[in-house]
Amino acid sequence: MTKFCSERIAKYAFEYAYLNNRKKVTAVHKANIMKLADGLFLESCREVATKYPGIQYSEIIVDNCCMQLVAKPEQFDVMVTPNLYGNLVSNVAAGIAGGTGVMPGGNVGQDHAIFEQGASAGNVGNDKIVQQKKANPVALFLSSAMMLRHLQFPSFADRLESAVKSVIAEGKYRTRDLGGTSTTQEVTDAVIAKLD
Repeated sequence: MTKFCSERIAKYAFEYAYLNNRKKVTAVHKANIMKLADGLFLESCREVATKYPGIQYSEIIVDNCCMQLVAKPEQFDVMVTPNLYGNLVSNVAAGIAGGTGVMPGGNVGQDHAIFEQGASAGNVGNDKIVQQKKANPVALFLSSAMMLRHLQFPSFADRLESAVKSVIAEGKYRTRDLGGTSTTQEVTDAVIAKLD
């Protein structure tokens, strides 16, 4: 945890909020225990927050954040966290959203970005799901849409997101984790068909 990196991630969160017309940034921390590292993170977030007076800034301890995310998720907009807490929060969010198979994710750095499934709980090392062709491809489709948006192709991102949402809403093609019996390929083919 360095001041430079803390400021950089805080700036990214506020700039993202500003560019996407978001109203609030919440810093997730454990400064009550991790006084130096998370204290530095919060100090950096507070400094950056002063440069964005039109965006509300708040702080929440990670334990309470996870509980609040389950109880009242609508209170959050943009969250900024150190890496470990981001992993915890994204897995809680995945559980709320329907599981890891529907949770997109992006790791955006200063010069590079990678987009992948956003939560890993229960899937890491689970080759059986892939071998049985039962893996849910929705998270990867939605991550691809995030990537397209990041690369400044918003209309393509919108088309892909709309196709995925349409397939899920119809309910005919869903993998087992979403209460269906479809294979990975069947869901993929249904999404592709919606793109045509």
